[in-house]
Order: sequence, then C-alpha cells, then structure tokens
Amino acid sequence: MRFLHTADWQLGMTRHYLSPEAQARSTEARFEAVRALGRVAREHGCAFVVVAGDVFETNQVGRDVVARACEALAEVPVPVLLLPGNHDPLDAGSVLSSERFRRLAPSHVQVLDGEPVEVAGVQVLSAPWRSKRPVEDLAARACAGLAPQPGVRRVLVAHGAVQAFGASEPSASTIDLATLEGLLEAGALDAVCLGDRHSTTDVGRTGRVWYAGAPEPTDHDELDPGNVLVVDLGEPSAGAPRPDLGVTRVRVGRWSFRRTHLEVASDEDVDLLEEMLASLPDKSRTALKLSVVGTLSLAQKARVDALLEHSADLLGALQVWERRSELVVRPDAVDLDALGLTGFALEAAERLAVRAQAPAAADLAAGGTGGERGRLPVTADAVAAQDALSLLHRLAATG
Repeated sequence: MRFLHTADWQLGMTRHYLSPEAQARSTEARFEAVRALGRVAREHGCAFVVVAGDVFETNQVGRDVVARACEALAEVPVPVLLLPGNHDPLDAGSVLSSERFRRLAPSHVQVLDGEPVEVAGVQVLSAPWRSKRPVEDLAARACAGLAPQPGVRRVLVAHGAVQAFGASEPSASTIDLATLEGLLEAGALDAVCLGDRHSTTDVGRTGRVWYAGAPEPTDHDELDPGNVLVVDLGEPSAGAPRPDLGVTRVRVGRWSFRRTHLEVASDEDVDLLEEMLASLPDKSRTALKLSVVGTLSLAQKARVDALLEHSADLLGALQVWERRSELVVRPDAVDLDALGLTGFALEAAERLAVRAQAPAAADLAAGGTGGERGRLPVTADAVAAQDALSLLHRLAATG
C-alpha cells in the first residue's frame, strides 16, 4: 500500500533577489510541482497524498494563488490531504477554510483538522497548527492515548521542528521524537510524515519518521530539496511481522540553488570562471551565490565584471557574495597604457589608479575598519575607484 508524502509548497512565495521575470518562473515551477504529484502518484500506484503543512506561503495570499492552486490540485487523481502549518495555520483568517478555497477546491481535496481520516484502508492522524505560536507539542496531542490495534494501519501527519534534530532552541511546541518512536516501535503507528524542514531527511532510529522536504528548492542552505516521497507500508499478512517501511525519493523540483567559491589571480583563473558559468544547466532556473576572491589586473577585473553581467541576464538569480570586500584590483602602468587614453580621460584614469590602491591605514586613521571585516587592505573609496576603472576599461575597449 503506497501513498505520497510531500510538504512545504509555500505557494505564493516571493524572493527579493529574483527579478520579476525570474519570480514568474519560480511561481510557475511551484504550481508545476503540484501538478507533478499527479504523475508521480499514477506511476507509483499511490492511493493518496499527504501534504505535511505550509501549503500556502501565508494566509494572505492573493485570489489568483488560491485559484491556481485549486486548478493544479484538480490534476492529482487521488485524494489529497492538506495539513495547516505555521505559514497557513487553521485560525480565523485561514486560507484553507476560506469561502474561496472551499468553493474552488476539488472534491478529493480535504483539509486535515485533527480528526482521524480513513483513506484507502489507512487511518490518517493529524496535528494541524491553529495559530502561529502553539503552546504544546501538537504531534503528541494528536497521538494521546494511542495504542496498537490489530488490523489498523496508522500514519501521523505533523509539522514542525523535532527535539534534538533541527530545533536550535526547543520550545513547548517542539515535537518529541522519543514519544513518536516509542509509538512506532509498539506498533501504534506505522509512519510519521513531517513538514517544516525543506531538505528530505530520515529522522531518528526507526526509519519511519521522515521530512519530505520542499518539492521546489527555496534557499542555498537546503541540503536535499526538490523531492517528494513515495511511502510503501507493505502488505501485512497473518502471523507475519509488520512489513518494513519503504521510502523512495522522487525528484520533481526544477530549480537549483548553488554556492560556488573561486579564487582568481590570473587569466587562467578567469577562464575557469567563464567555463563554470557557461556550464551551468538550465540557467533560467538556477540561483547562484558566487564568491570570487583574489587580486586582479584592471583588464582581468573588467573581464570578470563582463562575465558576471552576462550571466546575470541568463540565470534565475546571481548574487555575488561579498564581492566588494574580497575582489581587489591592483592597476599598474601597463593597465593604463592598454587603455589608449589621452587628455582628460588619461588624467582621470591615473587619479583613479592612485585612489584604487589607497592603503587601509587611511581608513583606519579615519575611524574605519581597514576594509570590510578587516580582511583586505581596501577602503570603500578604493573599491569605488576600482569599479570606476573597470568600467572605464570596458568603455575604452568598445572605442
């Protein structure tokens, strides 16, 4: 007996570092991930889908987000059970209990409100969030008094951080993993489906507690996002031990978030940067956070700037991480001669070259830090001069 476990759709999410065009692609990818659940359910013979919280980014999402979500859910051919999470709690303003959602949601979609639901021979228990700040362990409350019952298969759907795993500062609402694993080992539960952690993760010692992770990546810190889980409870037989739980990752995410650190100090290093940027797959759905460290000539800096500008036009997002404090230009006479400037332009270039190499001591004397975090001997004025020289180099190169 198989079902699909997913979570953290956060439909309606926006990201400040995405351009309007890239944000539109990201939004569409999230709805496409919901539609992909239908394909995965058919291919793997899943009887139903559980969504372990955060269906929507907030309870204040727009009408269009609700309408498009319901349209995407209509393409999933099996029952879909939605758990309210911390982003969309089941409070007085809940989008999941709104008139618009109830009117547009397909008949096979059900919001989990804490009452047990029977679906495909499985009893689904739920721990919905009813406020942004619950004052108790909702999963423990949902399982209070639970005992093994022959012939009954139970799955718990919950949302939140687990004690001793992912909870930096445990609170009253932190999920007690030991309690859940005790119920699993006793046979009172068959599986626990969690949401909140965006990376697919097996939690604890039983192999029966899982975070599905977000079906679309949302941040550079996530380790294994972009998946849904096909959970196989197996087929019990009389007199035989309980079947092992089968869990299979299925990739549905289209976007990727990457971090790359490069040290550049030569033309060959800049070549490697160009090759790395050119080799990125599916650029329009790639968010790259790039750290470039080193000391460059004026010509090399101008080339790096041109590469980054071109890549920013192609990628879903390009964030140059701490670029101004780690990439230093040391212009010399050869650099200035190569510009082929005369008159006022040459005089400006020479003055900028002096300012670009200003020592950090001047900044320190003025009460500064000697460069951001003191890591490089470069002042804010020197950085501005370096950027101006790089632009001047690029302008001169075009004639």
